[in-house]
Amino acid sequence: INECVTSQPCVGICTNLPGTYNCACPEGSQGDGRKDGKGCTPIIHEKRFRSIDVVLGVSISFLLVLLVVSWLYWGLRERKISRQREKFFLENGGRLMLQRLLSEHEGSVEAARIFTDEELKKATDHYHESRILGQGGQGTVYRGILPDNTVVAIKKAKNLDRSQVEEFINELIILSQIIHRNVVKLIGCCFETEVPLLVYEFVNNSTLADHIHKCAHESTLSWRARLRIAGETAGALSYLHSDASAQILHRDIKSTNILLDESFLAKVADFGASRLVPLDRTQLTTLVQGTLGYLDPEYFHSSQLTEKSDVYSFGVVLAELLTGLRALSFERAENERNLSLYFTSAIKGERLFEIIDLRVLNEGIPDEIKEVAMLASRCLRVKGEDRPTMKEAAMELEGLVRVMDRHPWVNQSCDLEESEHLLGERSSEYDGILKSNASRNDDSISNQVPFEIESRR
Repeated sequence: INECVTSQPCVGICTNLPGTYNCACPEGSQGDGRKDGKGCTPIIHEKRFRSIDVVLGVSISFLLVLLVVSWLYWGLRERKISRQREKFFLENGGRLMLQRLLSEHEGSVEAARIFTDEELKKATDHYHESRILGQGGQGTVYRGILPDNTVVAIKKAKNLDRSQVEEFINELIILSQIIHRNVVKLIGCCFETEVPLLVYEFVNNSTLADHIHKCAHESTLSWRARLRIAGETAGALSYLHSDASAQILHRDIKSTNILLDESFLAKVADFGASRLVPLDRTQLTTLVQGTLGYLDPEYFHSSQLTEKSDVYSFGVVLAELLTGLRALSFERAENERNLSLYFTSAIKGERLFEIIDLRVLNEGIPDEIKEVAMLASRCLRVKGEDRPTMKEAAMELEGLVRVMDRHPWVNQSCDLEESEHLLGERSSEYDGILKSNASRNDDSISNQVPFEIESRR
């Protein structure tokens, strides 16, 4: 007999069993499930539900408050950054730069692009250490990649006197207009940072100094390449001094500021110390700035900057190219530390070919070496008025390059014994020639001694 059907003793779930039955309450209720017992009553979760509701409500409210606060914080932060960028833009002369660009280029700003701070941060991976190309007294240069995959060099200056902003902008305007194959091209700038950032073309084959001094024990530069680089550098400086819209004095010519591209084309770089010379003046009175070993002694003593100051520095670079020696080295003997003094002393003492780099001796024609050495010695004269102009130096070097191209001569033997024989042979050959030229430089040598002492200080 199915008692669950006949007597229906349960209020919940009735399960018929042999000779008996079993009552149970459905899920969500409690009791014995019998009609004559406790029956079934719903299980009340009121307190539990209320606890969960409270926790969820507090959590959601907290998240909403956090989101609102975060939104307000980032909004205020971005507004502050935007105002700061605008402030820097105005302080750094951004408005003046734009006005000048618009007026001088008739509405086109292609001559010098003005970048935003965000653009340059993305280009340099937020100025990551791995992007540093070099560091110096005036700032740090980073390798940057623009959205169109153009590789650029971004110079981040250390500081800028606010009183010099207009002068800085004037120089920037001039540099943005320089189009010369041997001058590093200024692509643009950024005024939204505490100090302006300059964006230059990227030159990928290191500096002249690296190729002369840092490539194992022997320079990678042939005599032909050295002469061509000297001519290109002289041509760039001649352009800056004589052919630019306003005369530009570089003021820091040295082998580390001459960059080389993949075909060893020379490009003059780093115009951070440069100065514009007004049309009605031939010299400027400035605080002495430059690099020891390359610094014009006349400028050092008088603070009068002229185009001949660049000529002197170029003379030191010529001496570096000829000898393979650094401009200043305390690893050398005391009388050889300052290359300009050592070089002119060697000419005076008829010992020029004893200090010429062996590769230059092996590959160069004696007449060429002598002419470049004599040009270098004239550039190194203490009195600026006795030095040639950069235009004269450039013409002389271009003439030598043309002759070399017409009559190439390369001594393929690099044997040291032959080099030493060649050195002695050429030294004898030019003893008489150098003696006559050396007498002209006596004044330069004697007058440079005080400068050498000052430089060591």
